[in-house]
Amino acid sequence: MIVPLTDAVAKTSGGKAGALGVLLRAGLPVPDGFAVPFSAYREAIRGLDLTTPDALRQAIESRPLDAGLLAAITVGLEALGHPPVAVRSSAADEDTARASAAGQYETVLAAHGVDEVTGAVRACWASLYSSRAIEYRHTADLPKMAVLVQRHVDAEVSGVMFTPPDPGGVTEIEASWGLGPSVVGGTVTPDVFRVNSDGSVKRTISDKRTRLDRHGTQLVTRDVPPDSQNQPTLDDPATIGLARLGQKAAEVLGGALDVEWAIADGRVWLLQARPVTAAPPPPADGVATPPGALAGTPGSQGTMTGTARIVLGPGDFAHVRPGDILVCPYTDPGWTPLLRIATGVVTETGGVLSHAAIVARELRIPAVLGIPNATRRIPNATTITVDGATGIVTTADRKN
Repeated sequence: MIVPLTDAVAKTSGGKAGALGVLLRAGLPVPDGFAVPFSAYREAIRGLDLTTPDALRQAIESRPLDAGLLAAITVGLEALGHPPVAVRSSAADEDTARASAAGQYETVLAAHGVDEVTGAVRACWASLYSSRAIEYRHTADLPKMAVLVQRHVDAEVSGVMFTPPDPGGVTEIEASWGLGPSVVGGTVTPDVFRVNSDGSVKRTISDKRTRLDRHGTQLVTRDVPPDSQNQPTLDDPATIGLARLGQKAAEVLGGALDVEWAIADGRVWLLQARPVTAAPPPPADGVATPPGALAGTPGSQGTMTGTARIVLGPGDFAHVRPGDILVCPYTDPGWTPLLRIATGVVTETGGVLSHAAIVARELRIPAVLGIPNATRRIPNATTITVDGATGIVTTADRKN
């Protein structure tokens, strides 16, 4: 009914669990756990009406788990010692070479006890039928959903790493204080480290004002102390060691990887490893910012001119029109339908390895990230030009 993570393969447990199973078997540092395989999901939806997503989602979330599966999950948690766990989706169409599905399905961190874990499993299953996931898939085909349950890592530092497609390339690392959703969700502008094949490191240190941490079974966002906000999250030896670990994972899995990682008590853990679906643009070193223009981080290549639409939250979604350029604090995975109709994205925080940037690259729309106070500095409904290769945003009356 459940599969130990050391035995997980993509065919039965999805791409996310399958990749981590391969890394575990190769001796790499992956938190232990187990997978709830596709077969359990198929049993859970047996007899349900698959044609009405909203009703189906509600039915899955409220339907009790099969007694055999409940018993298996209980045994699996006992084997782990009943720690807090991370419960993550591992869908058949997720973490593949064709599509990342970055942030589209559910993740529940710090779940503790059988009731919370089984509720999180049902939430992962149900997230297949959320509006954002349906819009991202852009197809009527329904994938299968497995679920990954692992020890929760209370990270002091965490982030994302892109390994290069060849050994002579540059490893891109983004890092911030606390748990990973701050980086992958784009709610902070992370430190950026670029590790060359000769071991040299180039770093850009950001102003990291908030962090996410576990407090019991709750996730709490709190302010970073002022003396730590502009301190580097990684020193050079830690950065080089992380890049080497990423390269080992890439060698095991056979290609360039998008890796989520965490450091707790001085130890590095690999939390996710998936193929790179769309590589970030190269850094725009030496690009001059024209007078009156705004400069950020290049997130997705391309140049587009359109109407700036300030979006501070879901209450502003109705104002967005096809062809608009989103200007927002950051984008949540729930904003995927907007990215389908927008022609560009500008954010106040976030890095090139965040969910927003990855999805923008997959959709081939330009993105510029990390422009402080962009929602106040760019007037709503004005015409702007976004250059996702240089990270420059120009308003129409300032282009000349």
